[in-house]
Amino acid sequence: MRRHAIVVVPGDGIGPEVTREALKVLEAVEASGFCGVDAVVRDWGAERYLRTGETLPPEGLDEFRRAAAVFMGAFGDPRVPDMRHAADILLGTRFRLDLYVNERPVRVLADRLCPLKHVAAESISFTVFRENTEGLYVGIGGQFKRGTPDEIAVQEDVNTRKGVERIIRHAFAFARARGLTRVCMSDKSNVLRFGHDLWQRVFAEVGDEYPEIEREHLYVDALVMQLVRRPQSFQVIVTCNMFGDIVTDLGAALQGGLGMAASGNVHPGVAAMFEPVHGSAPKYAGQDIANPFGAVLTAAMMLEHLGETAAARAVEGAVAEAVRAEQCTRDLGGSLGTEAAGSFVAEWIRRGNQ
Repeated sequence: MRRHAIVVVPGDGIGPEVTREALKVLEAVEASGFCGVDAVVRDWGAERYLRTGETLPPEGLDEFRRAAAVFMGAFGDPRVPDMRHAADILLGTRFRLDLYVNERPVRVLADRLCPLKHVAAESISFTVFRENTEGLYVGIGGQFKRGTPDEIAVQEDVNTRKGVERIIRHAFAFARARGLTRVCMSDKSNVLRFGHDLWQRVFAEVGDEYPEIEREHLYVDALVMQLVRRPQSFQVIVTCNMFGDIVTDLGAALQGGLGMAASGNVHPGVAAMFEPVHGSAPKYAGQDIANPFGAVLTAAMMLEHLGETAAARAVEGAVAEAVRAEQCTRDLGGSLGTEAAGSFVAEWIRRGNQ
């Protein structure tokens, strides 16, 4: 049995609760003979920051680099209003490890979870690739005459040839490897005439290397409209950092809410960090009501990244069965708490692979 060393940072709010269920499911994966995961759990989060003033310790990034993967829970605590610890731990890891691929799969596991009328769950299956290290989120800019009537605030949108090309190329390579036939690139080049003209040119040039794949371009406002009108027509979407942040939340709504949304942050061959995207929801912490399936499906993404495809499919299948049987939390139509929903998935894996 192959074993994989990972680092786990449960984080804040409901993060420790949903992470606990994801680790429980990984234990079931090992008990069923798929693979083993050796997890080192770190307490880097708001509690530690408030106690010591430390966000991510200096050795943290080196530990992340050495690991096969990193699993994070959720970050954010009202006791840290500026969210400095979250920025250092989560965003800092993305930027400093150059995790330029943000991958967000959108799959609907039951008709009742999709808010769209007359759209079958099985018809929605696409993946969004968000450029993860550039754009408006790099924090370049400033303020002049702050707090006065003449204040000026400038925020720079950074797009490099290297950054744009590698995320677009990754999207096409992903499509080819899975036998998919359509890639959609979304920008706002009709208004952002410089930065997003670069996206247009690179999309055309890289697309020429994949003649078997149909290319579609949509301005981002048109994309969000079409994701509501015809989500079943999309297979792979690639876009910039800010637009990807927005579009993927719409994707999460299509699949039943943020509690079902998994994500990976990857630099292929270098480092990878996986996280559910629902946030820390501190007002729900400790109440055993948070949906753990986003974290569990994130664990499945991590397993696939580690080359454990059969284990990943087993986890996904168990979550699908939990949704089908309504053995899930209230937001999905069930009546279970966080712990019981995670236990159902873990036991389903064990029973299915004895």
